[in-house]
Amino acid sequence: MRELRAGSTRVVPVLLALAAALAGCATAPAPRGPALAHTWQPSPNFDERRVQLVVIHYTAADNADHALRTLTRPGSGVSAHYLIERDGRLVQLVDERARAWHAGASQWGPARDVNSASIGIELDNDGSSPYPAAQIASLLRLLGDLRERHRLGAADFVGHSDVAPGRKVDPGPLFPWRTLAAAGFGLWCEPPLAPAPSGFDAWLGLRAIGYDVRRPDAALAAFRLHHRPEAPPDEPIERDGALIHCLAQASGGS
Repeated sequence: MRELRAGSTRVVPVLLALAAALAGCATAPAPRGPALAHTWQPSPNFDERRVQLVVIHYTAADNADHALRTLTRPGSGVSAHYLIERDGRLVQLVDERARAWHAGASQWGPARDVNSASIGIELDNDGSSPYPAAQIASLLRLLGDLRERHRLGAADFVGHSDVAPGRKVDPGPLFPWRTLAAAGFGLWCEPPLAPAPSGFDAWLGLRAIGYDVRRPDAALAAFRLHHRPEAPPDEPIERDGALIHCLAQASGGS
């Protein structure tokens, strides 16, 4: 025993150095998120928050590499939890336990700080191109995983334009909301629709769905971008009454 203790005075520094080297080689703990992501590429642009919504965006960038540089550059002030490339490749940028900076000035229902209540998903799209099938298939897998882990309902999946009416238009008129709704992500009502009850206030209905109606024209435009992108911009809101009533009922807000 004396030999072991005597020798340990020479061995301890070596062991300490080895432990330090191993610690330096250790990887950072895995983020909270699905096993679906192909890459974990951390973005520094986040702080703490919790999940009640999923907000879908498009990048408006030329390509995914350009978007990644923006989303991960210190000082850019923008990030998202996920980026889905056109071929369906899924990149995680921010741990789901953290608050990514994706929604900006926004509101949905009682949530006035959407970043604190949401997961942000960026889709590689320039804003004028159709969404590839592989990209939407990857999005649906991710949304299904998020729904299960965070116990989200259909009404908890929205677009950036919904939470920031008049300021943002993504994911745009080409985004397949109907396809998502068929899988349980986002509200949707198919015609023929029952007429709204006599005396139904469509503006209150929009508010019940979740829209911020302090700027009525912007709220109505955002609603139509999501549910009726073909609607003429000068149509009175009464033309939307049956649809708004149906969606408000589906949301549980009316």
